Amino acid sequence: MGCENHILQFLFGLAMGPKSMFDDRLSLRKLEVFLAFLRTENIAKTAEDLGTAAVSVQRALHTLEETIQCPLFIRKGRQLQPLPTAREFAKYAHDLIAKMHEAVEETRRVGGFEQKRMRLGSLYSLSIRTVPNLIIGMKYRKPELEFELVMGSNKSLLAKLEENKLDAIVIATSGEEIDERKNIVIKLFDDDLFLAAPSDYKGRKKDADLKDLRFAKWVTLQEGFATFDGFVDAFRQTGTTPEIVAKVNDIFSMVSFVQAGLGFALLPGRMQPVFESTVKLITLAEPYRIRQTIGIVFKKTHEHEANFLALAAEARMYGRSRFGTPLQLHH
Repeated sequence: MGCENHILQFLFGLAMGPKSMFDDRLSLRKLEVFLAFLRTENIAKTAEDLGTAAVSVQRALHTLEETIQCPLFIRKGRQLQPLPTAREFAKYAHDLIAKMHEAVEETRRVGGFEQKRMRLGSLYSLSIRTVPNLIIGMKYRKPELEFELVMGSNKSLLAKLEENKLDAIVIATSGEEIDERKNIVIKLFDDDLFLAAPSDYKGRKKDADLKDLRFAKWVTLQEGFATFDGFVDAFRQTGTTPEIVAKVNDIFSMVSFVQAGLGFALLPGRMQPVFESTVKLITLAEPYRIRQTIGIVFKKTHEHEANFLALAAEARMYGRSRFGTPLQLHH
């Protein structure tokens, strides 16, 4: 109970401004460092993600504990692990940062200062056609608007949207727990996963049975990517454990590994333009078929802003042209 009182006192003090006993010891930036560390539980990775030094991350976490007068972490060997108090504090810290961003954005909107830049997150596989087409359409609607494109996995992009580090994201919305009370989700299209095989593969030309490939080697994306989740779901149906020889951080590297003959992969149909005839895409047999729904997501706090009204209109127009039609293979 003592820790809880210190946490509430701290947050109240942080919100009170210049006369607070905490304002010279902590900042919203340190809260962002704290939340980033909870996602990775790794000092070096947190520093890399934030573009800062590991010592700065350690200092921020230490300052936080001193300020609220309550232990948040425990050191086990060389690892710093969060205590239940850290998880509790994170709930309040997250809301505080989100409210501050919302306050700034709403104040700018009321003042007539429309944002001239949109931070758009995308899966790597959607940077081939989908995102360029959306941006081209947006430039017709809002010629003055600039785009900053950030690539990542479903998991990382959703986290950045939640933390207000991105304005909108284009991801696989199927299989994700997206709170539609807080977010606008607009469907763009459906896409199926296919068996990706080296060009000299002599097996089935359609309806590939993954059980026939139980001794094969596989290349996958890292955890957090929608296509990796589809891979796991498909192999769950086989009752076997695939031999994964490489996990990569982007889908283009995965295609390159298949081209080189390192192994098989499961790829979404939208990747076909990347490799033309150097990789074979083969439909999966019925039990293993996985379909992804691709959509655009942004926060409801933006839904009446001109830039986001234009984005929603463009997304819906794009969706109407593709709605309900999975991408087809061209042989």
